[in-house]
Amino acid sequence: MQHLLPLAAILLLSIIPVEAEVVASVEHCNEFFLQQTPPQIPGILEGGIIQDKTRYKWICQTYKNRKTFVTLYDTHNKIPVFSAAQYRGEDGEIIVKRPKWMIEPQAENENYKNGLNFTRGHLFPRSYGSNYIEQRSTFTMTNIVPQKDKFNHGSWNKMEKCVKCVFNNHCKNEETFVVIGAKPSDSRLNHLINIPSVLWSAFCCYSEKQGRWLASAHWGKNNRNGPKYLLTRTLADLKKTLRIEPFPQKESCKL
Repeated sequence: MQHLLPLAAILLLSIIPVEAEVVASVEHCNEFFLQQTPPQIPGILEGGIIQDKTRYKWICQTYKNRKTFVTLYDTHNKIPVFSAAQYRGEDGEIIVKRPKWMIEPQAENENYKNGLNFTRGHLFPRSYGSNYIEQRSTFTMTNIVPQKDKFNHGSWNKMEKCVKCVFNNHCKNEETFVVIGAKPSDSRLNHLINIPSVLWSAFCCYSEKQGRWLASAHWGKNNRNGPKYLLTRTLADLKKTLRIEPFPQKESCKL
């Protein structure tokens, strides 16, 4: 327990049963990374080490005592840098009715009011959760960013469905990993929450059908006038364009 930060000072739990843990070391939830290795993001996260520990915090997203995914949270911009998880397929009851948001002081629900044409955009999406607990745990304010409605419900939503289809038809669940993140801008919602300029998503999985690792990346500008569909890119493209390596130690996932 010596690695746990004082939760009462950092993360106020809502009345809804959520046990998200702010932890000093990613070792508490590194099972959600391929080869237990976090992404490489220059100036933020390098070699698995947070470069500014007063600003960025690891959060083990937990619901009903079960860890479900991990988030690197930016306390200055009040949005996640990324959320990462292992995709497990569907193995139980799933959410039918949209639940209430679980609130933390870093990103209170009130901060999203009066956000014209903005939605609460999940990074790790509800649809990727394998059962009710995993899906319910995505409705936390530390897993969302202000996202333009037409982008969220348009090309970004289409991309999520397409990627999930790849997971279900081509990937081995125990070896399927996804990282979804946001690039901050100079704009803020209600003068408080950073409005990302770009959202990005990357996955790497092992395909038994093809006998090899599969990987791809998608990203798009967070506006209302983007393309109908997001282009499928390589992880090399993601590194070149956004300087992000979601799976830095897996050579077969870098192409």
